[in-house]
Amino acid sequence: MNDAWLNDIRWTQEGLVPVIAQAADTGKILMFAWMNRESLALSVQEGFAVYWSRSRGKLWRKGEESGHRQKICAIYMDCDEDVLLLKIEQHGGIACHTGRESCFYRQLIAGEWQEIEQVIKNPDDIYKKND
Repeated sequence: MNDAWLNDIRWTQEGLVPVIAQAADTGKILMFAWMNRESLALSVQEGFAVYWSRSRGKLWRKGEESGHRQKICAIYMDCDEDVLLLKIEQHGGIACHTGRESCFYRQLIAGEWQEIEQVIKNPDDIYKKND
């Protein structure tokens, strides 16, 4: 596949683009992350989300540790060409490293952040620490 389509994206100065992951079946927003050219090209090639971890400075295949991979159903670009939306099938029903379905589990209610989603699986049971 020709990757000239990557040139249509308005990348940040750091060579990144913000990406929103949305459940294809429910429309629920599950997470936000970043991609660079390589991670986006790999995502298209492999059919599963590959992000760029700014904190680790490396590619991050969603679910590489947890098994909670994101199968890509469709990719959309916004009108300003600087944000991507992935419609995905979330394997295992957990997108957040806290063990919740969505990373957006806190809502501002009456001036306080309140947790509105329950933990589906304890993160200690998901991520094995190398002690």
